[in-house]
Amino acid sequence: MKIGILKEIEKSEKRVSISPKIAKLLIEKGFEVVVEDGAGDSSKFKNADYEEVGATVEMRGAVYKNSNILVKINPFDEDGLKLIDKSHILICQLFHKSNPEIVKKIAEKGATVFSMDALPRISRAQDMDVLSSQSNLAGYKAVIKGAYEMTKIFPLMMTAAGTITPSRVLIYGVGVAGLQAIATAKRLGAIVEATDIRMETKEQAESLGAKFITVEGNGEESDGGYAKAASEEYIRKQKEAVNNSLFKADLVITTAMVPGRKSPVLITEEQVKHMKNGAVIIDLAAAQGGNCALSKMNKTVIKNGVKIIGTTISPESVSTNASDLYAKNMFNFINYLTENNQFKWDLEDEITDETLIVKDGVIRKT
Repeated sequence: MKIGILKEIEKSEKRVSISPKIAKLLIEKGFEVVVEDGAGDSSKFKNADYEEVGATVEMRGAVYKNSNILVKINPFDEDGLKLIDKSHILICQLFHKSNPEIVKKIAEKGATVFSMDALPRISRAQDMDVLSSQSNLAGYKAVIKGAYEMTKIFPLMMTAAGTITPSRVLIYGVGVAGLQAIATAKRLGAIVEATDIRMETKEQAESLGAKFITVEGNGEESDGGYAKAASEEYIRKQKEAVNNSLFKADLVITTAMVPGRKSPVLITEEQVKHMKNGAVIIDLAAAQGGNCALSKMNKTVIKNGVKIIGTTISPESVSTNASDLYAKNMFNFINYLTENNQFKWDLEDEITDETLIVKDGVIRKT
């Protein structure tokens, strides 16, 4: 079977789904690999790097025509959907609950699609979990971005001219991105606080040195390892509990997302009015509407002296590392689903069942 590696065309996207190192592993497993011309350029992988490991470099149309399996990171675009047919097996982050029209068009073509973002949060799937591998980098990068945008340094510093007090960092959402943000901010010397609707995350946050802001009540539990939408009453209580920390914070990082739904608004415009002049908000949930009411995707908004940066959970600015990790996730996924380079189609298997959104034109998950 031939695996086609497609170039990501989104303006801000710099990653590639398969790195040369992983292309080599796939070829050693018996697959043929076809790479779209320039697919790895933004991740600093040259065409020659792919050719050196035995892959073939072709133009976009030829990759579609000559491949059985087509892999990419983001959902397939309109032009790409025109080039697929019933012989194709697509693998990407489809976000099928948010993209029903794309799912419908894939089904109309009679094709098959697996969605990497639909992977169940179980131990067997950990080495395939692209959301975790990418979020880990995003949490780290959010702190570095915040440090660059702030007008203060993170650590306590004793100087002959006086003492510089440490910056205060508040992190909403103690998932993979939030935990990495806590660890990174602590290493840089900040005072770190964190909050999450899932009380089960309290111990994790505290183990990394953050003070966990407790909300009155029993809290919420995760749904299959993912955050689920909280009640309006619980969100109100959470806002009240964190306001004291929010208004003192120099840097706020928000990471809260619910799969298939708009991001919950955790910081209102009214709350921003009470924040410190010069404070920075890095909103990693901006792609799904944002955790701050004032966030705009890929834009910086300044309101009442507060700088609000809307970005995405995808760590485009560290695309080489991000591509390496995503590619390894993809290799493990393909390796798990196939035997002797053919798909097993074990629909009783939880990983196969959850990620297989459309099979031979039939929509399985909505």
